[in-house]
Amino acid sequence: MRIKVDAEKCEGHSRCYSLAPELVDVDDLGNAFELNDGEVPPELEDRARLIVDNCPEFAILITEE
Repeated sequence: MRIKVDAEKCEGHSRCYSLAPELVDVDDLGNAFELNDGEVPPELEDRARLIVDNCPEFAILITEE
């Protein structure tokens, strides 16, 4: 599983970072970006789904690879 943050949709709410700092980080403006090329370890898959569900801008996608 991988996550991808759409930088054009992200508005810097940082909910994803507060819920899963192991998966995303934020820049100086609060805009998120994925860590580790977006790869989600199996033990963090539930967290990945949580941040997708909690993004008010729908800026995070999950891809199965």
